[in-house]
Amino acid sequence: MISNPYIECGKIVNTHGCFGALKLESWCNTPKELAALRRLYLKNGATYTEYKVTKASVFKQFVIVTFDSVTDMDLALAMKGKLLYAKREDFHLEKGEYFVADLIGLSVIDADTGKVYGKVSETINRGASDIYVVKTEDGERMIPAVPEFIDRIEIEHGIFVRPIAGMLD
Repeated sequence: MISNPYIECGKIVNTHGCFGALKLESWCNTPKELAALRRLYLKNGATYTEYKVTKASVFKQFVIVTFDSVTDMDLALAMKGKLLYAKREDFHLEKGEYFVADLIGLSVIDADTGKVYGKVSETINRGASDIYVVKTEDGERMIPAVPEFIDRIEIEHGIFVRPIAGMLD
């Protein structure tokens, strides 16, 4: 069950210009997806503070954003290095799409035998596809997140796989 209504979506990597604009690294599917959000949040302990986006554009692989309450370089510099969050409801996932954060901790189960290999401990993206790192009794194993190996994902139950010999053993 998903309990946190917020999801990490990027990081403030630098300032941009001298009027408080920020340069963001997008953790969304595309920078355009992050630039389309009208509100972003910073986390301080258990509290999330909302920042309203007044302007956003994609620049190379980054997003340049202006918040209504960040009006000068000093305020922008204080935000450098901070993680950004968005409300889950502000994203429109298609059927079969999931947040990476929701995959962490899911059981990895053989689609044919029901054998539980372990749990997803992290995901890695090296360009071509995501790779799920599975923590097993014998250590960490990796499985590419491609249809050849991933049968289906059921957020309530786990990730059902069809590994080749030796992949998760």
